[in-house]
Amino acid sequence: MAQVAASGHINEARARLFGTRDVDLLSRPIVESDALRGRGARSNESGRFERLRREFVEDGWEADHEETFETREHIERAKSIITRNVSPDIGFDRSINPYRGCEHGCSYCYARPSHAYLGHSAGVDFERDIYIKVNAAELLRAELANSRYKPKPIAIGTNTDPYQPLERKYKLMRGILKVLLDARHPVMITTKSALIVRDLDLLTKLNKHGLVTVGLSVTSMDHKLSRFMEPRASTPSRRLEALRLLSEAGIPTRIMASPMIPAVNDHELERILDAGRAQGASLASMIVLRLPGEVRDIFREWLLSNYPDKVKHVMNLVRDMRGGTENDPRFGSRFSGEGPYAVMMQQRFDKACARYGLEHDSVPLRTDLFVHPQKDDAQLSLF
Repeated sequence: MAQVAASGHINEARARLFGTRDVDLLSRPIVESDALRGRGARSNESGRFERLRREFVEDGWEADHEETFETREHIERAKSIITRNVSPDIGFDRSINPYRGCEHGCSYCYARPSHAYLGHSAGVDFERDIYIKVNAAELLRAELANSRYKPKPIAIGTNTDPYQPLERKYKLMRGILKVLLDARHPVMITTKSALIVRDLDLLTKLNKHGLVTVGLSVTSMDHKLSRFMEPRASTPSRRLEALRLLSEAGIPTRIMASPMIPAVNDHELERILDAGRAQGASLASMIVLRLPGEVRDIFREWLLSNYPDKVKHVMNLVRDMRGGTENDPRFGSRFSGEGPYAVMMQQRFDKACARYGLEHDSVPLRTDLFVHPQKDDAQLSLF
């Protein structure tokens, strides 16, 4: 009981400093351990659909062993691979996600809540429990072979990064790109990994037919801040090098300043766009921070660990952009935000793009070259 009372006093003191809305997370099971090195989340709260809930209690006894947070690979044979959407906010209606979960560990990642559907936490579990769709390429071939399929650009990397560390081992993207090349199908790739350069040969062949664009996300030019925010992603310099190599190969590339976090990395917007243009990017985009579902608390814990003096200020600016809440799910405003701060960021972005000669609109990709691929023998045996 003494320990509970002490925690209460600490919470009261911090509430006066940070504001009560941003201090309730202190009762969550925050993990402070060397075992979390290389992870972005500071807690591993039970998934919202679970019947049982984990609670961290300091009882004075040390655990017999400390929990480790090494990556756990889950082999998955998916039933389908192309996901459809009807969102008016994005320029595509179909996407592919070869992996579920992402080792990059970005505390602000809007894909985190999706891990609850797998019975996992949106916290550390999202970064360590990675599902690998090992049959992605064969499923894609089968779906494109359907005579009723009509081609439109497929976006890859819209939820979790297709070039996250496990891609070195499983090479799912290489298999997917081979199928897309055989079918002459257009694709738009988003990543924050320099590993994409491994597939430069296939991307170059796709580009010869006007079938590919690549976006590299750079959140900060500060290596130290980048390591805090995206612990297992490629360094900013390596991402820019990848952007240069892709651009030199003639592939249309986009520099993505996303997300812009108020009072943390927003001052770097122009620097990021300038660096991308210097490496050959012709396109640019920006998204301001949004915190859906469990991401709100995970991000606030990250702030508390890394920028405790900025918690209240950052969260107040986020709420100013989101109508007084941490997230605005409405179409038309969820990516851009609203209010004075959001307007200022958009004006800065527009002026920087004009200054550096960066375009906003996407490069049109060809769909007239599409040919239905032949089902392989393994697929034919399924029917």
